[in-house]
Amino acid sequence: MDSKPDAESSGGEAAGRPEASAAADPVEGAGGASRTAREPDDHRATVLLLMDDDRDRELLSEALSERYAVRTGASPDALESEFDCCLLDAGAFEAAADAVDARRGRADPAFLPFVLLVSEGSRADLGHAAWERVDDVVELPVGRRALVTRVSNLIERRRTSLRFRRTVAELRRKERAMDEAPVGITLARAGDGDDNPLIYHNERFEEVTGYGDEVLGEDCRFLQGPDTGDEPRARIRRALDEDRPVEVDILNYRANGQKFWNRLSIAPLRDAAGEVTGYVGFQSEITERKIRERRLEVMGRVLNHNLRNKMNLIEGYTDLLQGDPDEESRRRSLDIISETAADLISIASTVQTVDETVSAPGLDDPINLRDELVELRDRLRSRYPDAEVALSLPDDGPIETTAVGLPVAVSEAAENAVKHNDAATPSVVVRVERRPPEWIAIEVEDDGPGIPDHETQVLEAGETSLTHADRLGIWLMYWVVAKAGGEFDIDTDAEGTTVRLEVPVRP
Repeated sequence: MDSKPDAESSGGEAAGRPEASAAADPVEGAGGASRTAREPDDHRATVLLLMDDDRDRELLSEALSERYAVRTGASPDALESEFDCCLLDAGAFEAAADAVDARRGRADPAFLPFVLLVSEGSRADLGHAAWERVDDVVELPVGRRALVTRVSNLIERRRTSLRFRRTVAELRRKERAMDEAPVGITLARAGDGDDNPLIYHNERFEEVTGYGDEVLGEDCRFLQGPDTGDEPRARIRRALDEDRPVEVDILNYRANGQKFWNRLSIAPLRDAAGEVTGYVGFQSEITERKIRERRLEVMGRVLNHNLRNKMNLIEGYTDLLQGDPDEESRRRSLDIISETAADLISIASTVQTVDETVSAPGLDDPINLRDELVELRDRLRSRYPDAEVALSLPDDGPIETTAVGLPVAVSEAAENAVKHNDAATPSVVVRVERRPPEWIAIEVEDDGPGIPDHETQVLEAGETSLTHADRLGIWLMYWVVAKAGGEFDIDTDAEGTTVRLEVPVRP
């Protein structure tokens, strides 16, 4: 700069220099102020000087370049560049006001400051619109230190907003990753008692459970229900009390009452001092896996027990035949071998039916259960002419459902009711009711001798070599209902048996 501060000025300020000199230099003390250490180039903010006056632009650039990278321009096009603060004189502001608004809008939500430079005494003449479009108004001339301080404050606000934006963006990325995760994710705050209220759940959690933001603030125990096992509940409680992770398979309930198996993992979250402040939970639906595991268990028992026993029976009576007994003994042996072979064929056929039914993929379009049950009734009447088979169906329209294998399960219950009834005229009634919200209840009622207790107890307790079901059909019905997340029940008394299958319309 050519102008120098007056010899009597203090600290490099031009307070005592002639007015003509002060008016000529927009930055007071432009040539004599002490210089600050230059910041590394890769950390320096950029100041854009948008103005026509080459001399003022040069002086302002010199004053600011000790701390900032300075770029200059005379056209509104310069606003398309990257900068951290823009200083405009009145002429540039008048030409670029709309461009300033557009540039600020593109920077949003980050703060991008604009400073209007005005001549001495003209500050009061600024219109209200000018104040709304800039972040500061600086009268020229201005002291170097005052100018740098005011620009620095604005740039620091920008840097803070950028840091905040990066933090928000990072949090949003993490939340988006959690929202889009293929497993349910929940965050719960550590409560004072047994309750740990939810503060977050992702989209997959809502898809699996049917619960949305209405459950925030509640403990996740709302997922438990009447058939939730005591053992997994106790394991979860012990782990939370001991501030350690836990993983369990637990039977849970969706918002519509539908059951599903949940692979639940919970881990404590700790603060810097090591205190537990909350818990993160991961939920994965494993209903199909649990059914598959049980099927392998039951099929293994069938192969190990039923097939082996029947083959031993055939082998034993074959040995009797080889001993050339009398005619009556041979005939009895052949009858037993024939019946046993037929049982083996029946078991093989049932195993195939179970596998095809339970392994079938979900239905894209609903079936009309009314049509299926009318066909079942007609088929049973034709096959068992002495039996009385009746249907009790809702009067209003089709009975639609996407529950996989439901017609097969109802057919199994109805046909077994006829086959295992020794009465001269077996009676079977298939009754269907609509249960709100969006459930179907089916009852198959007969007047037969009933189903032995050991056949039904294994459904919950599991099979052993000593306790097992003789009829795979019971397992078929149970698995179809379990796959749909419904309720299955068998009630036997002196008057007969009622098999109940209750499933969601659209599992």
